[in-house]
Amino acid sequence: MTLDHIKSRQYKLQSETVRKRLEDIKKRPILLKVDSLKKKFQDREGEIVALGNISFSVHQREFICVIGPSGCGKSTLIRIIAGLEKQTSGSILLDSKPIDSPSSDRGMVFQNYTLFPWLTIKKNIMFGLIMSKTDRQEANIKAMDWLELVGLSEFSDLYPHQLSGGMKQRVAIARALATRPRILLMDEPFGALDAQTRAQMQSYLLQIWGSIDITIIFITHDLEEAIYLADRIFVLGSSSNQLREIVEIPVSRPRKPDQFLSSEFLATKKHLEDLINPEKRSTAKKISIKNGIVEKSSSLEG
Repeated sequence: MTLDHIKSRQYKLQSETVRKRLEDIKKRPILLKVDSLKKKFQDREGEIVALGNISFSVHQREFICVIGPSGCGKSTLIRIIAGLEKQTSGSILLDSKPIDSPSSDRGMVFQNYTLFPWLTIKKNIMFGLIMSKTDRQEANIKAMDWLELVGLSEFSDLYPHQLSGGMKQRVAIARALATRPRILLMDEPFGALDAQTRAQMQSYLLQIWGSIDITIIFITHDLEEAIYLADRIFVLGSSSNQLREIVEIPVSRPRKPDQFLSSEFLATKKHLEDLINPEKRSTAKKISIKNGIVEKSSSLEG
């Protein structure tokens, strides 16, 4: 057995606190159920499988991250959940009801800033409320409440171009949540931010998630971000774009930046790297332990 193999299995070691939290999550009602979901496209060269036979369930108030190599179907999956695309086959249920179009029960935050540039940030948040027939005065009050939650109430009359990237995404999150959706869908929302702002936004998001009744599905390329945020990580593979593994995160909550260096965090990151890059893992030289002696080996042992 290799040293890497021993280390990688440590991600399965859960403290009593983590184990109990994950058990409690599994006892909650299932909010989203995806069964045998497939999505295929046709181009000049033939059929392209964007998603192949995906099945999973998400529980109420769970935080799910979805990772995988480029082209594995992460964004396609979240767009189908949002109702922006239609699956080729399979079913997807929210609160036991089929999803077939966009709805206010699902909020969406994209990587690119999607705020209306001609509206103040308060009116950006009010927009969805008014479209859902909320009285304008009530919409104004609710918009200010959400701006308070994301720490931007003093900037309510500014326009998007006057805000930093992180501030724009906080407004986008507030706008998505203002209509009180059942689930918040986030497609690499922090991908365009610098490292410091990204870390701040991760903390903001965890604070918001801890303050309200919301379930989150979050797409990311960043393994550390996924481990830091999620209860579970869905790993999509490049082979037929199927769900390769569901990884339970052994890192305790509340999450703190110093956990990035913990053994649980590092072991989970190593396991995710192996899942996403299996060919790299199988061809790289490994260090094995045999009779208490560390030896190099050119092949992966059991």
